[in-house]
Amino acid sequence: MRPEPSEFAFHWGLNPETVFLNHGSFGATPLAIINEQRRWQDWMELEPVRFFEELLPPALVESRQALATMLSCDPDDLALVENATSGVNTILRSFDFKPGDEILVPDHAYQACRNAIDFVASRNDVNVVTVNIPFPIEGPQVVIDLLMESVTERTVLAMIDSVTSPTGLRMPFEELTQALEEKGVAVLLDAAHGIGMLPLSLADLGASFVTTNAHKWLCAPKGSAVLYVRKDKQEHIHPLTISHGMTFPLGETTRFRHEFDWTGTRDPTAWCVLPFVIEHLSSMYEGGWPAIMERNRSMVLEGRALLCDKLGVSTPCPDSMIATIATLILPNSGAAGIPLHDPDPLHSRLLERGIQIPVWSWPSPEGRYIRISAHLHNSREQYEYLAEVLIDELEKE
Repeated sequence: MRPEPSEFAFHWGLNPETVFLNHGSFGATPLAIINEQRRWQDWMELEPVRFFEELLPPALVESRQALATMLSCDPDDLALVENATSGVNTILRSFDFKPGDEILVPDHAYQACRNAIDFVASRNDVNVVTVNIPFPIEGPQVVIDLLMESVTERTVLAMIDSVTSPTGLRMPFEELTQALEEKGVAVLLDAAHGIGMLPLSLADLGASFVTTNAHKWLCAPKGSAVLYVRKDKQEHIHPLTISHGMTFPLGETTRFRHEFDWTGTRDPTAWCVLPFVIEHLSSMYEGGWPAIMERNRSMVLEGRALLCDKLGVSTPCPDSMIATIATLILPNSGAAGIPLHDPDPLHSRLLERGIQIPVWSWPSPEGRYIRISAHLHNSREQYEYLAEVLIDELEKE
């Protein structure tokens, strides 16, 4: 019998037959937000020319203002992009690399973004310095020491995560950003797991560049993310698609804003609903976003502790390095498949029993891993069910 989700689950249209513990992969959008986006889409199709020329520009201004309030920064330093990977590519493709420069990146980086680094490095004769971060790990200072020891006089850019995707580690990105920027190394913070998951103050952080997905923990529609570029860096950053914004008369705005606001015809409604998204989720839970983030973190820590106890495994990192996702190595497990390419048989068997979580291989140490997530729609009973089914399935292997 499937466990009940939380009392907040009715806000989402998630399949009631699925125990959805994988919010971290693609997010999940509440029904009211989907309906709000459809209203915007109806306006767009009712009068397309008026929508794009008159309604859209002020809507984007309002969206940046709402995001800036959550991110504690100047709204004029924000650009709206489709996803964090696009944000990372935007910075890498605009950055003025010289032959022999070095890019610093931990080995826990999201593979899509690592691919972008390798692509740019090969075209610009740039060296990529990969820093091996242990997992399990004793604490955040290990990360700081390993990364800072790898900085050289040739290091010009470091891409670090807010929270790592494969290992679910809440990185000490605040300390790392300050230390790296003080050394003259531009920081590109891949905060795909960022807004809605962690309190972020970009003005205080001081990173050159930050990109964060709105469709994950903020629960916005798919195709909505944010790119922050510090003012002193904006002159050199251009969108991946060069369009009218490069030459359009400035008026009262900036070239940075013009270029990113218009890169061609597309459906911008996922961005238009962002003020509604932020307010709607905030109204769901007493205490608003700070309380939502704390509730989700407490839930995933509870689920992690429960699973470790039932499976007889140790926690691979201290609680301080957990936000709202957590990765565990499965006991007595070998190598697994690669998600989207060669799904692990265990993942398929869990799906057959109504559980959606990622199962994959990780080389350090080699083994098979799972990752759990927590959002308002999740309940403790769902993690209890996962533990029960995992034990049963692992005993069959």
